Amino acid sequence: MLSQTYLVRRFRLPGFLTWALIAVEAVLMLISRESLYPTMLRFFPSGYSMLTIGGGITLWWWTLTATAALIWLRDKLVKQDFQPARRAWLKASATAVCAAPVVALSAGIATRKHFTIEEIDLHFPNLPKDLQGLRLLQISDIHMSDFFSAADLSRAVAASNELRPDIAFVTGDLITTQWDPLDQCLLELAKLRASSGVWGCLGNHEMHAHAERYTTQKALEYDIRFLRQGAVPLRFGQSQINLVGVDHQRRERPYLQRVEELVTPGGFNLLLSHNPDVFPVAARKGFQLTLAGHTHGGQINLPIGQANLNIADLITPFTKGAYKLPGSSLYVNAGLGTIGVPVRLGAPPEITLIRLCDSSS
Repeated sequence: MLSQTYLVRRFRLPGFLTWALIAVEAVLMLISRESLYPTMLRFFPSGYSMLTIGGGITLWWWTLTATAALIWLRDKLVKQDFQPARRAWLKASATAVCAAPVVALSAGIATRKHFTIEEIDLHFPNLPKDLQGLRLLQISDIHMSDFFSAADLSRAVAASNELRPDIAFVTGDLITTQWDPLDQCLLELAKLRASSGVWGCLGNHEMHAHAERYTTQKALEYDIRFLRQGAVPLRFGQSQINLVGVDHQRRERPYLQRVEELVTPGGFNLLLSHNPDVFPVAARKGFQLTLAGHTHGGQINLPIGQANLNIADLITPFTKGAYKLPGSSLYVNAGLGTIGVPVRLGAPPEITLIRLCDSSS
């Protein structure tokens, strides 16, 4: 509220504008409450719209605060400098800095669906011969909603099929709320093509939407198999992958309870877990590879000096890309959709193709 007051006074805007902005924000926060979703669905196509209002308010507050701070700093610098040329340079520079957040956010909205295809080789010691060169496709965090449509997913699926994967994986969060078009999402995922099938695990948003059982059963109609504390052997020639999938692992509980019962000793064990935090536990329990999502690659990344800051860094050390521990690897997919606000900065949506390689050769 202080930032709004400062900006109104700084630019000599009518005083009532502050109260009008506060009133509008209060109304928006009220209608974004989940308890009012059934009523607000008359006005919005899906629950994601209300969730976005809440996220948008938060982003709006941060933008106002940053803008107020930068304008205050610009004013101070200009007042302290008495050289006309330097004053003009400082004023122009400060104005550009103030405009940068707006420009960046606009770019993040415009490019949020421009997915990249990340191809990576992961190396494992003594990888069985028939698993060498195996092509694993991963997509994650679709969040089909008002801001990520069936047409958007169709484009991603078509691009995935062009990569000719041996196995395709979907690592959770097909939707955001129980009002989102889950059936439509599954219908598009049914178009994925991989010689050894389409497999997946469920995310925290399936859990929050109480859609875990429905998703699993409906997906079977399209030959998509979501593993829930289950294991399946996938054979390739004389070798096999022991594929294990778990539901979203909550932070307040011990990770991967009893999952060691699903591990094949001496085999190649691959874990599907929406939450990447499980990686150290997965490595200790005998998994050579873990595939995860959940973080959206940070979704909004702020480069400050040599650092790259995002909110996911406050939750997990595993935010995007490949990580290694002795005898085990993790890949965290940045996802296709968005959460909170339809913006991506420094974390483009991603389709991943992983090739298994033998590091001992």
